[in-house]
Amino acid sequence: MTHDHSNHDHGGHDHGHNHHDHSNHDHGGHDHGHNHHDHSGHGHGGHDHGHMIADFKRRFYISLLITIPILVLSPMIQSFLNYELTFPGASYVLFTLATFIFFYGGKPFLTGAIDELKQKNPGMMTLIALAIVVAYGYSTLTVFGLSGNNFFWELATLIDIMLLGHWIEMRSVMGASNALEELVKMMPQDAHLIDENGEIKEVKVSSLEQGEKVLVKPGEKVPVDGSIVKGQSAVNESMLTGESVPVEKAVDDEVIAGSINGEGSLTIRVEKTGEDSYLSQVVNMVQEAQQSRSKTQDLSNRAAKWLFYLALLAGVTTLVIWLLLGYPFAYALERMVTVMVIACPHALGLAAPLVVARSTALAAKQGLLIRNRTQFEEARKIESIVFDKTGTLTEGEFGITDIITETDFDKTSVLQLAASLEAQSEHPIAKGIVEGAKEQNITFQEPDHFESMTGKGLKGNVDGKEILIVSPGYVKEQNIHYNNQTFNDLSEQGKTVIFVIIDGKLAGMIALADKVRESAERAIARLKELNVESQMLTGDNYKVASWVAEQLKLDQVVAEVLPHEKADKIKEIKRQGKKIAMTGDGVNDAPALANADLGIAIGAGTDVAMETADVILVRSNPEDVVSILELSKSTYRKMIQNLWWAAGYNIVTIPLAAGILSPIGIVLSPAIGAVLMSLSTVIVAINARLFKG
Repeated sequence: MTHDHSNHDHGGHDHGHNHHDHSNHDHGGHDHGHNHHDHSGHGHGGHDHGHMIADFKRRFYISLLITIPILVLSPMIQSFLNYELTFPGASYVLFTLATFIFFYGGKPFLTGAIDELKQKNPGMMTLIALAIVVAYGYSTLTVFGLSGNNFFWELATLIDIMLLGHWIEMRSVMGASNALEELVKMMPQDAHLIDENGEIKEVKVSSLEQGEKVLVKPGEKVPVDGSIVKGQSAVNESMLTGESVPVEKAVDDEVIAGSINGEGSLTIRVEKTGEDSYLSQVVNMVQEAQQSRSKTQDLSNRAAKWLFYLALLAGVTTLVIWLLLGYPFAYALERMVTVMVIACPHALGLAAPLVVARSTALAAKQGLLIRNRTQFEEARKIESIVFDKTGTLTEGEFGITDIITETDFDKTSVLQLAASLEAQSEHPIAKGIVEGAKEQNITFQEPDHFESMTGKGLKGNVDGKEILIVSPGYVKEQNIHYNNQTFNDLSEQGKTVIFVIIDGKLAGMIALADKVRESAERAIARLKELNVESQMLTGDNYKVASWVAEQLKLDQVVAEVLPHEKADKIKEIKRQGKKIAMTGDGVNDAPALANADLGIAIGAGTDVAMETADVILVRSNPEDVVSILELSKSTYRKMIQNLWWAAGYNIVTIPLAAGILSPIGIVLSPAIGAVLMSLSTVIVAINARLFKG
């Protein structure tokens, strides 16, 4: 929004805002199919995440329980541990238990594999499904007459470890995004309709039609986009526009659904309803962005994809070669199954989840909540970070930047008298002056008299003196002489200037601006060291934006942009081939957050921004953006290490299982395969624990 900050009429503190018509931007009538981020790394995005975590946990514990008798009854384990336990029908008991685990414990992987194959993008689910289907199918044949060993124990332990891995991973990553539901929640459901006879009726917002009039009482949410036909009030639009200052609204001004009315009552003519409203358009933009988001798979999924192809190739090759060498089909099949089961490493199922769990815990200690693991992994490639201004690089609150006094007056007394009067007002500018006085340990006095001059400023008596705190407009109106050059310089920097008049004489000017966060300066400096470009994207006016950018030494500034333009700007930077992160806190940032390669929400921001983001900064500290990039790099390094440990086991064991050394009498028995498998799983677990970030 374009703020004419030089002209803040300070009494009813009437801010001269130039209102953009948020309604003109047709984003197309897109349907509201809720397409969620893939937040677990395996296509579980759209489900209730808490329910899914509980489901994996339950499946894991029940499967683990059933695995114990399977291990005890398995002939392969018996020969390995050198004991014997057999009874009539033992193999059928084993088959029954394994069948239960296959269908109950294996269900998430089987259904996940179907999804992945439908998308022609095999990953972890397909690899696990391949191994358990082959192990179960072959072992079942051995129970019913095929000569060979069964792999039921391998099937059961594989399902257990994969369930455990998924449970750990899902528990450590917060869960699916409900950005669209959060946006819809912001919309009031009911409205007070004023009918032709002037009577007020409670109606559903959805039933309102263009041209009807509704009443918005003090403190209520505005139910529709419309224009004011009666009343005036300060309206808080920060949820929507990210702008911290409530905007004074009067007749003919536009209001947006979802903004919060202040002290006054407003009668509003309905202009836009349903699909055409500003919030609906934001919903559409977020939804489009989520649908078009790149379908990057996370690291372990990419590794699993290659192992899936490798397992298929190695399995088929093994079968063909043994058959060509003249061995019986049963023997060639056993070799093939051994290869395909070994190709799905148990360690791979834990390699990434254990690092993710550790990295998520380390991140949480640093005040970072990781919601989308895949995007977090990709954060190491970020080349450019775009920051929203208000509430992200700045505090979102006014602070005093300059006090310029006329001769005969000193700064302390001017500030003390101004603060004594302003302490009676709730306006953001008033709060800024009061805070500034407190910081300097200035004590206030109770005014003997106090009144608000609507649209002009405040008037009162303090310590026997008549005090006026007024807007530039009032000073010009009364033809009071002031230093034009100083005023223009301050306004050029985007500061809000108010005038203090004591006993009819101009005492001085107080300039205020949204305070720049100290941590923002340090964050930008650290990004420069990492060769990451920093940009600012704001709805605020160009003067204010430039002043903030100058203080922070940002690489680029784009100001006076509307919410849909923020998302367009992100798309434009992406078209240049840059990997981009966006940091913001308002509803107006949500489409941009969803479009960026990495969306980072400030913890003090709106629920919608947080729900749309991939990472949330709990401490609202811009420096934590740098921590995300650094942690992403170290997490990736540790994952690569772990995947090498996990896959290294395969690289060695697949050829041995295929029987490459059988001419010299070395064939990897499934029991030895099991020992190596356990060893690689233990190494992977220890390596993940050693991760310090």
